[in-house]
Amino acid sequence: MEESISLLTMIKNSFALGEVDIRTYSPLTLAYIGDAVYDLIFRTAVVQRGNTSPNKLHIRTTRYVKAPAQARLVEAILEDLSAEELAVYKRGKNAKPYTMAKNATAGEYKRATGLEALVGYLYLTDQMERVLFLIQTGLSKMEE
Repeated sequence: MEESISLLTMIKNSFALGEVDIRTYSPLTLAYIGDAVYDLIFRTAVVQRGNTSPNKLHIRTTRYVKAPAQARLVEAILEDLSAEELAVYKRGKNAKPYTMAKNATAGEYKRATGLEALVGYLYLTDQMERVLFLIQTGLSKMEE
């Protein structure tokens, strides 16, 4: 049976990137990459549900990726986080951002930044299955 290679591994190999100590990354750096990964997950899910105009795709995606939605999702999964994951989330939440979201409270924006830092950390440590599990768990809990 053929073992799959993660996107992260393919990127590292393609660009000849070495290993780094992820613990040295600032929480805002983790949030930067986490934002892109989180967005890609939801864009992929929306696109896979059917072909439509880019505007409709954007509207469907933003329901999930806006700071208030991210804040609700992370609140739903807090009890499911390991001690290490919770520490990464808190570092991201407590970081001093350079900007604020237009349509979110300061608290929502901070919680969203914490979630993005966590997603970035899990992505950079090649734990995408855990990212997807946490997102699915959060969405399920939000629907209850």
